[in-house]
Amino acid sequence: MKTKIHPKYQNCTVHCACGNTFTTRSTQARLAVDICSNCHPFFTGKQKFVDTAGRVERFSKKFGGTYSFQKTPGAGAPAVAAPATK
Repeated sequence: MKTKIHPKYQNCTVHCACGNTFTTRSTQARLAVDICSNCHPFFTGKQKFVDTAGRVERFSKKFGGTYSFQKTPGAGAPAVAAPATK
């Protein structure tokens, strides 16, 4: 490896827009971010799944209201017969 071409890897203070501050390591001394794990909806549990334009209802109307994707005999691979028992 060549010497004196790599940036200095140092302690870094990260500042979020929500006010959260934490320390990590980076090539920069200070980072400013818009969103962090304390305010992101996915990590806080406040994320909402929005059903836009009734997609779930259209799916259930079209396919009979079932959400399980089970293979039926005759669709795809042939069904395997159960072994005979005495």
